[in-house]
Amino acid sequence: MSWLVLLVSMPPSPARNRMGVWRKLKRMGAVPFKGAAWILPEFPETTERFQWLMQEVQTLGGDVALLRTERLDPMTGKEAAALFHAQRATDYEAVAGKCAALHRQLERGGNRTAPGWLRLKAQLAGIKRDLDRIGRMDYLHAPAAAAAHAAYAQASRRLQSLTEPSMTAKRALRKTAIGLPAPGATWVTRPRPHIDRIASAWLITRFHDAKARFVFSQDPASVRNAVPFDVLEAEFGHHGEDCSYETILKRLKLKDARLRAIAEIVHEADLQDGKFPRTEAPGLDLTIKGLAATQANDAALLAAGLAIFDGLYAALRAHSRSEGAKRSRSRRG
Repeated sequence: MSWLVLLVSMPPSPARNRMGVWRKLKRMGAVPFKGAAWILPEFPETTERFQWLMQEVQTLGGDVALLRTERLDPMTGKEAAALFHAQRATDYEAVAGKCAALHRQLERGGNRTAPGWLRLKAQLAGIKRDLDRIGRMDYLHAPAAAAAHAAYAQASRRLQSLTEPSMTAKRALRKTAIGLPAPGATWVTRPRPHIDRIASAWLITRFHDAKARFVFSQDPASVRNAVPFDVLEAEFGHHGEDCSYETILKRLKLKDARLRAIAEIVHEADLQDGKFPRTEAPGLDLTIKGLAATQANDAALLAAGLAIFDGLYAALRAHSRSEGAKRSRSRRG
């Protein structure tokens, strides 16, 4: 095993810069070494992560150096690996604890109503996101991973077997009798819109109501004469396995293949449940997060996000035409 050793020294102020670097090191799974350095096993992805962080440290006025070594004397390779296993064990044990809490809610009957079922499904999706996040920084395959994955699989199976709503509840979830509001409506959602809310607003604006107005509130129910979307138990929100974009797309009854492709990308980026293995999802998710980091105003963030989805929609059309041309040339050949 080869190791990467990162030596970092940050200016004493502002303290937020030191804390920001520390948090990023923790999120990438690095382990503190002898109080003066951070280590990662050497792989292409770990090398790239350290290199990006080096650029940031230098931009912030810090000093940084990256070393590669075969040995971490006086520590053996097994002892170094044990540091990573111990850190990941704490993370995996937290996931197992969440699975146990979900079991307790099931035993108390938290699944007896459609809203309760949705909340438990959301909790399970959150556990899956945690598990995937930990897995991305479990470079040495910690032994504790097996128990956490088993706990998640058990929780998932139990939820599916015990909490499937009745047909009446399913019909209540779909609420197909209620149509989309008339043009010119005001829509309300939570502040700091991310991928599902931005995609939903784009779908509404581009394919239902060009005059739609969007507002943001910590308490959407308090905004009078506004249509809530992508909030808990909203008519135009998550229903069953669908994210809000999928719910609205089904109400619009559009047959555009590109809109269905975007639905799969948004679903995977938002829920990360593996239902749609769309390779575009991580990139789109990262792009929207980048917009959020540069736009403090929610309306400006939404406007920039709409442009992103305009581009995605156009790119899917270009890709479709390119693939069609390739198939045509292949048939002629």
